[in-house]
Amino acid sequence: MDSEQAQLLNSEYSLAWLIDPVSQAEFFAEYWERRTLVVRRNQPGYFARLLSLEEVDRALTTLDRKHPEIQLKNAARELTSDDYTTDGETLDVAKVYQLFGEGSTITLAFLENVIPSLASFCRSLEKEFTFPFQANIYLTPPGAQGAKPHYDTHDVFVLQVTGSKKWTIYGTPVEVPLPGQDFDAAVHQLGEKTMEFELKAGDVAYIPRGVGHDAHSTDEVSMHITAGVLRYTWTDLLLEYVASAALNDPEFRHALPAGFARSGFDRIQARATLRRLLERLPAKADFDATLDQFVDQFLGACPPLLEGQMAQMAEVDRLSSESVVGARPGAIARVQVNGDSVKVNTFGQTITLPAYVAEPLRFALEHERFAVRDLPGELDDAGKVTLVKRLVREGLVMAQSW
Repeated sequence: MDSEQAQLLNSEYSLAWLIDPVSQAEFFAEYWERRTLVVRRNQPGYFARLLSLEEVDRALTTLDRKHPEIQLKNAARELTSDDYTTDGETLDVAKVYQLFGEGSTITLAFLENVIPSLASFCRSLEKEFTFPFQANIYLTPPGAQGAKPHYDTHDVFVLQVTGSKKWTIYGTPVEVPLPGQDFDAAVHQLGEKTMEFELKAGDVAYIPRGVGHDAHSTDEVSMHITAGVLRYTWTDLLLEYVASAALNDPEFRHALPAGFARSGFDRIQARATLRRLLERLPAKADFDATLDQFVDQFLGACPPLLEGQMAQMAEVDRLSSESVVGARPGAIARVQVNGDSVKVNTFGQTITLPAYVAEPLRFALEHERFAVRDLPGELDDAGKVTLVKRLVREGLVMAQSW
């Protein structure tokens, strides 16, 4: 593995790095799901290692990306996929660039699936938030606006990579909207402007879901990354919690009172029944089991980032107690000890090992760099090597020197 690959695999794109110099404590206390944050740095190259115009050009011209992953938007005119595809899906790249030259914004969704630096960036934030993240790219020509004023149904971090954009923040017609509560200009009034700012290369903004906004580029080409937080909500958990109670208790499965929709229906008894069911709910539903469903859902949404795994597999038998290894960057796993075994849940699979390896296992998954011989616990050197070889093969640990 060359030094450039090694540097990429060991990159740390933390929340602290993203919002520096604002602290994480201040962010969660003052801004998260509450109000817009703007961080200006005067460091144009701050996000350069994440993405370049050349990589976006490569994604458009050589990676066979299709509509709707690639879309063009223009606040001044209506565009459909027919304007820049040959069959509704396949891009007419020449037409894409022509429309870009005429003032349309190119949007590239899910680019973390094809650009390793963006995958590493999203995964690092996923490990901290334990929510899935998505990276969309917006390439806007000078003096243009891609979208009309609107709000999003997910929180976003806006990373200005090149050029600059001027942003306008409006009101919040729907506070922390659910995914189905999309913006509708005919229904939702964004209200007056509450904030205006310009993001230059290296700057970042956080905009909570539900907050109205729009943006337009200045006198140069603008490229920014929007990192969307695909969060789980208490609504999601409550729905599953009630569903689990209904599976366990027939009282929740009875029909509503006959005639409930008739005019004059007396709702007093129905309200009493609802109160009784709500009081009964905690005894019939398991909070921990319900929350574990979301843990499993999150783990299943985080595919392994296995850059360099071919080289690791080819050399794994050379590992010794002197080898230096570390947890693979981006690996997300849950360790649970159950009786005489320990289980590692990661991306839809369960790895089962003897319970006596729990201590060195946790150490290996939590430390970026260590010598195999320094694993804690009661394993001898041969046992430590065997454990590490298994974790390397599973893509959870990487050898850093043989």
